[in-house]
Amino acid sequence: MNTNKHPLKISIIVSDLSTSGSGRWGGAVRPFLLGKALQRIGYQVKIFGLGFGSQTPKFSTDIPIVYVPCEYHSGIISASKELLNQIDGDILYAIKPKTTSYGLAIIKKLTSGRPLILDIDDWEMSWHGGDNWRFGFKPIKFIKEIIKEDGALRYPDHPLYLRWLEKFISYADAVTTHNTFLQKRFGGTYIPQGKDLELFNPAKFDPLTCKTKYGLEKYRVLMFPGAPRPYKGLEDLLEAMDILQWEDLRLVIVGGSPYDDYDQYLQQKWSKWIISMEPQPFEQMPEIISCADVMVIPQRQTPETIAQFPLKLTDAMAMAKPILATRVGDIPEVLQETGYLVEPQSPEDLAQGLKTIFNDYDTAIEMGLRARERYFRYYSLEQMMFMLDKIITSLPIK
Repeated sequence: MNTNKHPLKISIIVSDLSTSGSGRWGGAVRPFLLGKALQRIGYQVKIFGLGFGSQTPKFSTDIPIVYVPCEYHSGIISASKELLNQIDGDILYAIKPKTTSYGLAIIKKLTSGRPLILDIDDWEMSWHGGDNWRFGFKPIKFIKEIIKEDGALRYPDHPLYLRWLEKFISYADAVTTHNTFLQKRFGGTYIPQGKDLELFNPAKFDPLTCKTKYGLEKYRVLMFPGAPRPYKGLEDLLEAMDILQWEDLRLVIVGGSPYDDYDQYLQQKWSKWIISMEPQPFEQMPEIISCADVMVIPQRQTPETIAQFPLKLTDAMAMAKPILATRVGDIPEVLQETGYLVEPQSPEDLAQGLKTIFNDYDTAIEMGLRARERYFRYYSLEQMMFMLDKIITSLPIK
């Protein structure tokens, strides 16, 4: 661990700190988890990022934040210059290979000579067709899309830029990822999604008391913290609930979508089963999760889900909750025999999984306890700290 009297400064550079980016959930996403682990080691950590849109997020963190607001199609260059001037770390840690994180970090490395780490927590091109995406380069089209006020190439996350940046991943001095797919594709070191097990401590909460506090005491609660998206499989789960027709069963969705109105679509179609909760401060999430009888992660098998790791899985494991999930991506490897796994996109399998859990709930509770033990051994904040410190001490720091 770092024991320097004058600890190194680490600048975490985030592509978007707005409420639709890393500023959602009060900052309870990967850049802040990495920052917390680095702080615990003893490094001085500061998070830097642009913020697209007018709404400034409220961050539930003690990590210093430099936030420069701007709009997607205007002001990015001047805002980026302002941000670059303030980045002062001995080490640069870019989150995602995007223009407003990794792109800016490359510029800062070129001008300062400081070592650069890149964290890849998603395959950005998976949202655009992956390796099959083609720009169809035409000089006139290219120029128009840059010059026009709302031109597509004025958008910093345009897939053309994402494709270019993928070609420069080797320019980073180190790469970190958080799942097997990304590690195989881009190389680097696996860093888990660690949680503070003292904060996420189920012994601190009585589930019935917490349920009563939030008006859920009458229900068997299936919980999904996060933003509903079609690939996350909630429609499959709700169809499973239609199959079961258990009158006391409810799906509690915590947070809703900052991206679109998909959660409203779900509410309109399945209002009988859904209870929606507003986004909660990060430090309140353990109490919210304690209300769950089952944590549900019904991911569909898509390019997006294969390249992702659902944070709610580690929330559930840390809180020793029974988990019903699908066999997608790294979920089976992470859970192994400590959760209930079914095939993706199968409402019938999900319904059977719920029957199995509730027909022998004592066994489900025991599995949840084993999930917490497994999480502590392999995926905790302490594991993050150990791995990150090894990477940083190997960097060519001047």
